[in-house]
Amino acid sequence: MPAPVCLLGTFETKAEELGALTEMLKGHGLDVVPVDLSLTSGGAVLPGEEKLLQMAAHVKAASATMAAAAPAAVVAIGGGTGTEMACRAMRDLPMSLPKFVVTTLPFDPRAAVADNAVTLIPTLCDIQGMNATLRQVFARTAAMVAGTIRAPTPAASDTKSVAVSLLGVTQQAGEEVLRLLRAAGQETAAFHANGFGGAAFARFAAEGALCGAIDLTVNEIVRMHVVGAHVDMPTRFTCAAALPRIVLPGTLNFLDGGIQDQMPAEYHARPHYRQSSYFTHVKLTEAELTKATRRLSRDLNTSTAHCEVLVPMGGFSSEDRPGGAIEDEGLRELAAEIFEAEARAYTVTRLPYHISAPETAREAVSRLLPHL
Repeated sequence: MPAPVCLLGTFETKAEELGALTEMLKGHGLDVVPVDLSLTSGGAVLPGEEKLLQMAAHVKAASATMAAAAPAAVVAIGGGTGTEMACRAMRDLPMSLPKFVVTTLPFDPRAAVADNAVTLIPTLCDIQGMNATLRQVFARTAAMVAGTIRAPTPAASDTKSVAVSLLGVTQQAGEEVLRLLRAAGQETAAFHANGFGGAAFARFAAEGALCGAIDLTVNEIVRMHVVGAHVDMPTRFTCAAALPRIVLPGTLNFLDGGIQDQMPAEYHARPHYRQSSYFTHVKLTEAELTKATRRLSRDLNTSTAHCEVLVPMGGFSSEDRPGGAIEDEGLRELAAEIFEAEARAYTVTRLPYHISAPETAREAVSRLLPHL
């Protein structure tokens, strides 16, 4: 018998909508296993702590149901509570399993899906009774699910990737590192170190999909331990401890202040620049850089495989250069001194280049390849 599709939702409040989507999925010849996330409150508004406890219990039960069903795909529909529970229940499923969430997008979904492969399908209108818009959305969702299940997929491969972390301000360096690794016959996986991409990096490492790493953009260490929005990722800089890795302090010298007009006055008083309409890069103080560098050093000292820190003394990011908006030789010197003083399970090499210089990429790749 073909594997079924698990359909998640709060059947107590979304019975009509879940029923409609069930029929559309069945119309494509798919077997559907309902997974009820209802909090069984009888329509009453539960007190906050009681609601959270019930949510956790239902997420755990849903995860067990889906594991037993061994589905070919998972689909969920929901508003705020339903979407949150569905995304949490999907976290234990394999990354490769197709997962779809039809949602009103009532919250920023990045943290919920940062380390999982989920297709988000916005409904635009709320899920409060069927209408022409929802029928169209559900019909397209059912077709996507059926098409995904039946589409040929590449054969499974045991090939592992070298992880490379990057951001726009280290893009030039990242692209050259990726090019050199691929030229050497290595498969690569790049991760956008924006406070969410690092969670996927950690999951790839945990699932054994990586053979090594060139972690040249450590933006998350500042976000986690100085300031900034990010998803929970406590293993970001320890997850690759058993893998050979080269680490560079790309972006270690600034924090993201967000939208410039909404920054606190303290950030306006520091050297800063607008990276885009949404992101303003603000230079760290010596105290902030010390805190971030010591924490990163502590995590790197968990290494059990080859680990080397390369410090590009010419600059840590695109605007940390002579004439750049946040250029600061003193901060670079301070970071290098801390890395050297704290080193226990890693070595430190100072490079006379900027992080974006081709020489830096060549050094990083040449130092990693012998250990793969």
